[in-house]
Amino acid sequence: MKRIAALIGRSASSCWHHGSPNLPLLPVLAPGPPHTGSQVRHLAAKQHKGHFKGQKILKPVKLEKQQKQEVEIKQRMTVCELAKAMNKDIDHVYEALLNTEVDLDELEPDTVLEEKWIKEAVKRSGMKHRWAKLVETKVRENKDFQRQPPPDPAQLVLRPPVVTIMGHVDHGKTTLLDSLRKSQIAAQEAGGITQHIGAFRVQLPSGEKITFLDTPGHAAFSAMRARGAMVTDIVILVVAADDGVMKQTIESIQHAKKSKVPIIVAVNKCDKPQADPHHVKEELLAHEVVCEEFGGEIQAIHISALKGDNLIELAEATVTLAEVLELKGDPTGLVEGTVIESRTDKGKGPVTTAIIQRGTLRKGCTLVAGKCWAKVRFMFDEYNQALTEAGPSIPVEIVGWKDLPSAGEEILEVESEQRAREVVEWRSYVEEQEKLKEDQQAIETKQKQHQDVYKKARESTAHLTWKQRRAAMYRANKHKLAHRVSEKTETEELTLPIIVKGDVDGSVEAILNILENYDADDQCQLDVVHFGVGDISESDIHLAETFSGTIYGFNVSANKSVQQMAAKKGIPLRFHKIIYKLIDELKEDLSSKLSPVKEENIIGEASVLATFDVTVGKKKIPVAGCRVQKGQLDRKMKFRLVRGRDVLWEGSVTTLKHMKDDVPTVKTGMECGLSLDNEDLEFRPGDEIVCYSETETKQKITWDPGF
Repeated sequence: MKRIAALIGRSASSCWHHGSPNLPLLPVLAPGPPHTGSQVRHLAAKQHKGHFKGQKILKPVKLEKQQKQEVEIKQRMTVCELAKAMNKDIDHVYEALLNTEVDLDELEPDTVLEEKWIKEAVKRSGMKHRWAKLVETKVRENKDFQRQPPPDPAQLVLRPPVVTIMGHVDHGKTTLLDSLRKSQIAAQEAGGITQHIGAFRVQLPSGEKITFLDTPGHAAFSAMRARGAMVTDIVILVVAADDGVMKQTIESIQHAKKSKVPIIVAVNKCDKPQADPHHVKEELLAHEVVCEEFGGEIQAIHISALKGDNLIELAEATVTLAEVLELKGDPTGLVEGTVIESRTDKGKGPVTTAIIQRGTLRKGCTLVAGKCWAKVRFMFDEYNQALTEAGPSIPVEIVGWKDLPSAGEEILEVESEQRAREVVEWRSYVEEQEKLKEDQQAIETKQKQHQDVYKKARESTAHLTWKQRRAAMYRANKHKLAHRVSEKTETEELTLPIIVKGDVDGSVEAILNILENYDADDQCQLDVVHFGVGDISESDIHLAETFSGTIYGFNVSANKSVQQMAAKKGIPLRFHKIIYKLIDELKEDLSSKLSPVKEENIIGEASVLATFDVTVGKKKIPVAGCRVQKGQLDRKMKFRLVRGRDVLWEGSVTTLKHMKDDVPTVKTGMECGLSLDNEDLEFRPGDEIVCYSETETKQKITWDPGF
């Protein structure tokens, strides 16, 4: 209504200042003497109609017809867009729509106008409209690069099998690999658990070569296990004979079946007294893993990875299965492969561990993986020895990436750096378009919800006048306005912003997958403001300072200057080498954000038998004569006065007497007199006095990450 009144005032003012030109004023005759008989004619000269004597008569000038300003309009224009198209301010649009069916009080700068009101506003402004031309969007040429067609069978040669070792955590997967390659990886692992995918080549005594992938068995690394199963030819499922089929064992079986990869069962720890290999194989039947002794096709080898028992039999079973599968690869043509792991090395920059699946990788090759590309500068094997080339089934570390590709990305070789840039630009463009489409769908859904709510609210108040409607809307939203500030403050206090840094892409992915399952937002919100691969840097500290956040580092470090900066700015740095310990500390930090819970313990209860007043100085103080029914009354504790079901008062007592003596406590069955710190309260016989204590207990976050 204020907006309408302001517009009316402007219109009236406009009419006053821009009205007709000033009219000539007639001369005012001064009062003269009484009539004397002689008459004087003052306006004797003949005048043209509308002109005075001596005034020059001008011929009317023919005005040229003024051209109307054209306004380019389109469908679904907002008030702000229309004002900009008319080269006017927003108030001009409001004024143009005055005295129409449009509710100006509901009109905002971003309100979408109907076509008829767009035309009406233009017409009332003395302008004419024209429709905007539809701009044809030029379809961008697809610059992506795809895998080559299958090679000619004549070009295929035998290649080593890629074998993935999978199973539950602590069932002996890495120890088995150590025994096969005569190394000590397990002794070097933090917490005794594998937390990365490891890719290694092992040459058996018989001369055959096998490429092994060691995957983590911990629950947090599900995505890594899935990645290992996707690039493998054979899965060795390690199950401890003394532990049986566990959660990650079942998950590994599912990954292998999804990838349609054959399984060899390695029943480990058979040297232990409590080992029961037969029971393990029976448990596997429930998951459709049928071993040969039960009439199936799956080989089961009883081994002891720690003592090296039956490892040759396991290797021979693997080689035999590989021969049956007739694994072949094409060493010619463009390179194809898969990123197994990626990390940032201080001296080498972005580095990826990859398995080559086709072609032969050499120094100088140009590769594309996801939205990253590389010109291969160096190649290394698992022992950090330089390689000149790597063919099918060979694990290799690649140096020369411009950015760090994600683990699991497909590697393709292209003919030139220019072609690599085109592919990366196209993929970035496609991802951007998909994101815009998703955002647009989300906006339209939100707008529809808003329109539905608005229509429903309008229907419920359609019978009211606009004044009554405004009053009803104010009453409905009054409580929201009252609590807005306090709610905002509370939300800000109960948020933990964090930054996650990891040594490799897979580790960061595993942590983020765990954080995706966070379900305690009602207690404290968890906000991941940034994540990345590499050591903690100064930019991470600045970002954490901006958001008042905490930095969690997994298998990374921070140099002395960064640590000093963090200490100076009060930024907590959490360094961990074991993933579940990182999550445990995160849970502790979340719990520390929660306010403590007050727990009440009833110490004693007394009933009021009589009331009387005691004069102290000039004041009359009400005193209750009580008998303790349960427990004891302790003067140092808190008290509560209860009448029926209502709590009338909470506080402390000023006096507590027994037989005219001040006492600290009164026990069960004893009578006493007491007065409260509120002298305006009146006691009644039958009231209850409750003595209690309060203790604060720290809350714990209810989030369960699943391990």
